[in-house]
Amino acid sequence: MSQPVSPRSALTLLVVVILIWGANWPIMKTGILMSAPLTFVCLRTALAALCMAAALAAMGRLHWPTRRDWPIVLSVGTLQIAGFLGLASWGVQYVEAGRSAILAYTTPLWVVPGAALFLGERLGVRKLAGVALGLVGVGVLVTPWSLDWTDDRQVLGHAMLMAAALSWAIQILQIRGHRWDSPPLELAVWQYLVAALATLPLALLLEADRPVAWDAPSFLAILAFNGAIATAFGFFAVITINRALPAVTTSLAMLGVPAAGLVFAAIGLGERIDAAEMLGLALIAGGLALLALAERRRAG
Repeated sequence: MSQPVSPRSALTLLVVVILIWGANWPIMKTGILMSAPLTFVCLRTALAALCMAAALAAMGRLHWPTRRDWPIVLSVGTLQIAGFLGLASWGVQYVEAGRSAILAYTTPLWVVPGAALFLGERLGVRKLAGVALGLVGVGVLVTPWSLDWTDDRQVLGHAMLMAAALSWAIQILQIRGHRWDSPPLELAVWQYLVAALATLPLALLLEADRPVAWDAPSFLAILAFNGAIATAFGFFAVITINRALPAVTTSLAMLGVPAAGLVFAAIGLGERIDAAEMLGLALIAGGLALLALAERRRAG
């Protein structure tokens, strides 16, 4: 493994990742207008696998996973990548990009009670308060005054975004009990390949009648941004950041992604940021901040 970058470089990289991932929510929403969502995820993850394979091969670190690493390769590929991206991409069809970013980043709210139920972790007052505050924020986003319950597609979209966050949470719980043979970066290429293979039959079965706008330069640019930048580079960057900065710093900073998503969606797509979204974002951010601080206290 190479030496970690300096904290200052890691902070700069963290800001770049937040901006890239925040901007990608309206970009992704635009992309799935030119390609069905599962098809888009399949293409995105296949391109990410290709980019990561090339990068790892250049570094001399491309190798086949060990037998003990295959379960984590399969679970990350199906639940965290194919499950999260597939559900999120499907949901963002029907929900504003900014609101989608907020709901998709509620994953830690579901990890905490799951860890208590299935891993026997104790919940302190701060964690309970964080979960409660975050769930109130989710409630604000799906209350009768902020959601048109007569629009089946909008209700389905919200449900899918929540399911995307839950899918990622389930996979995080498995990771906590996994013993790694290979570094996460070296397994990423196989995880993205699994995600592409998992979504391919679903895309062929459910979306064969929806054409892909291959002749649109904007679609090719969106696909390249999602596969090479938001996915492959984003994963590599987060691994680099996690090696150089405290986990609580990264966790709290990542709250900037849904905030950036709201802003970029307003600028790029003309979405209106309403009071419910601002309040929901503030409550969820406060809840996740409490959870991150509780983790720092436990680690200390």
